[in-house]
Amino acid sequence: MPKDQKVTPSVQKTETVFAGKIWDIVRESFDYNGVSLTREFVKHPGAVAVLAIDDQQRVLLIRQYRHPVRSYLWEIPAGLLDIPGEPRIDAAKRELLEETGYIAQEFTELSTFMTTPGGNDEVITIFMARNLQHVGHDLELEGEEVDMQVEWVPLDEALESVLKSDMQSPSAVVAIMAAAFALGVAPATA
Repeated sequence: MPKDQKVTPSVQKTETVFAGKIWDIVRESFDYNGVSLTREFVKHPGAVAVLAIDDQQRVLLIRQYRHPVRSYLWEIPAGLLDIPGEPRIDAAKRELLEETGYIAQEFTELSTFMTTPGGNDEVITIFMARNLQHVGHDLELEGEEVDMQVEWVPLDEALESVLKSDMQSPSAVVAIMAAAFALGVAPATA
């Protein structure tokens, strides 16, 4: 069975080309099989995402504007690992509450993936949340979160949207496919 292999190359030089609000662009020179290579990539703090599923096998989706792709995307609650020392599970609980007003009694790790490993070191861990309760929140949302929509969608319909490329958010795609596989759910029109 194929398995990715972590390696530690000999890095000769690292410099920050651009320091951003959330992530930086880094240029590194490293030894690769006796040849010096230089690559630039986005240095990212990492993130978590939450696939919340209720007792009716519906998933909680949010609709949010994403400027780089000029689109409103259907996504799952997610956020950065931007609090030093915060465990991933705590970040997942925080993001679920902040973006949807829900808390969950049960969290299990569903999947971990690299978003764009050719140019970005971002790793997202997805948790599945069950036994949900809406408690609301009094947070003042900003930017693209101001007009987020929250909607419950049957998992089989969400899976169909993913397979038709109607939903393209990477964390939603990975989470929905992993949950459908784990729960034995087929697309709505299968």
